Amino acid sequence: MIEFIIGSSLAAAAGLNAWMPLFLLGLADRLLPAFELPSGWSWLSSDLALWIIGALLVLEIVADKVPALDSVNDVIQSIIRPAAGGIAFGAGAGSQTIAVDDPGSFFTGDTWVPVAVGVAIALVVHVVKATARLAANASTGGLAAPVLSTVEDGASFALATAAIIVPVVAGILLVGLIVVAVLVVRRTVRRRRAKKARQPETGVQT
Repeated sequence: MIEFIIGSSLAAAAGLNAWMPLFLLGLADRLLPAFELPSGWSWLSSDLALWIIGALLVLEIVADKVPALDSVNDVIQSIIRPAAGGIAFGAGAGSQTIAVDDPGSFFTGDTWVPVAVGVAIALVVHVVKATARLAANASTGGLAAPVLSTVEDGASFALATAAIIVPVVAGILLVGLIVVAVLVVRRTVRRRRAKKARQPETGVQT
């Protein structure tokens, strides 16, 4: 169960910021003696990977805070974030930590499962994020973009860090993210219904 929480938290973090969990996983493998990535994902901690992922992380952080450019970035990230979520789930759920003696046994025989689950989780989070961002930009003229982006980056960092160091806390944060996502979706649906109800009926009277 703890492996699923770790993987889900990392995938959700990737849905908010594609490169944050991957960068933190690589750093953890390099810097934390208690954390070790499985051999298939050890490339995340290589010098080249860390430099490239770090540069892409900075680029996404900056682009996501510029009105209009953030919407373009969300379109581009529609493929990147789910892919990053799959990698993050697979790498995180299979990593070895002090708290988990044999985490890899949770997915024995089905190595593709964690990647597929991670893709699905990151995609759902990304869709909710992008939808909420469009609505916020439309209602504030783009002024909300920097604030929302900072909150999303902070949430991604908190989820990924907790998943690596304190998985139980990551589980709590993940539940909180789910609650927020549900509230955002419900609010968006209500706004669309209210907007349709305010639109005057058109037609030709005879």
